Amino acid sequence: MATERLDVRLDQDRRRKLRELVAEYRVPTSEVVRRLIDEAYEDALRERRIRAALEMAQMEIEDVPDPETLGRQLGDAHDPGVLY
Repeated sequence: MATERLDVRLDQDRRRKLRELVAEYRVPTSEVVRRLIDEAYEDALRERRIRAALEMAQMEIEDVPDPETLGRQLGDAHDPGVLY
């Protein structure tokens, strides 16, 4: 995996917190930063999925087909020609 250098400026308090995390995890600073980015990204995706589920739950859908029929309808609409 190719990597790219990133320059980040931190105030003293955040730098102290980062040093504490580095000491706790016993890995390089760059690894801690990568882990924090991955965690923040997963949190954002999780929040997005929750919002989408809540929006779908508020929709008034009267006639929902069974899962097999719905899968076939979605497949036909988005990938015609695929056999299910």
